[in-house]
Order: sequence, then C-alpha cells, then structure tokens
Amino acid sequence: MTEITRDTLRAYLDDALSDAETARVEQALRGSDSLRGTLKLVLQERDRGEHSVGAVWRRHRLTCPTREQLGSFLLQALDPDYQDYVEFHLKTVACPFCQANLADLQARQQEAAAPHTQQRRRRFFQSSAGLLQK
Repeated sequence: MTEITRDTLRAYLDDALSDAETARVEQALRGSDSLRGTLKLVLQERDRGEHSVGAVWRRHRLTCPTREQLGSFLLQALDPDYQDYVEFHLKTVACPFCQANLADLQARQQEAAAPHTQQRRRRFFQSSAGLLQK
C-alpha cells in the first residue's frame, strides 16, 4: 500500500481523489493519530494561504471548462481540439468537479428526452397556443 503523503492529503481535502483512494485515506486517518496531526498541519498551511502558481491554479480550477462548455461537449459541438481537451480533463485528469457537473448535465438531458417531459411540453404549448392567437 502506498504511503499517504501531504500531497495526498491536499488532494483529499480538495475532493480530488477517486472513491477508493478517499476511502483508503479516511480509513488511515481513523487509525493514525500522527496522520490526523499531519492533516491538521496541512489544513493550517492551507488556511495561511499557499500562493504558488500551482496552488492558485488548483484552488480556482483554472483548467476546468465552464458548465456551458461541458454542455457543448455533450452535444459534441465544440471545436475538435477543445473537445479533445475536455475529454482529457474528464477522463485522464478525472476532475471530480467537472465529472459531477457532466453527470448532472447528462441526467438533465435524459430527463428532457423522457416521454412524460415531451408530453408535458406539448400540453403547455397547446394550452398557450390559443392565448397567442388572441
């Protein structure tokens, strides 16, 4: 089993670990006073504000596409190079924030395509069509 480093703890605090890795860190934290102490130090360092380029980059998620860009990614409406970048960001970098955003967009897309949603839209349109003619 690999050692839990300060970088691993920072990633844990940023929710940037896989589910399995997060569970491993949490299990280790439960069983180790020294690791909990290290986590406390990492939190203190973060509270003081690390101002390296990398820290600012990660904190503000500068490489993350916008929600609108993720929607365009789903529709495959992005420039091919940017489409490839977003795919890399989601699959290789495995950004948990963007993956959650994408999952939400996919759920909304599936809901919009559901038959009951289409029927409801048709009823709204039909009930409004008479008002528009007056």
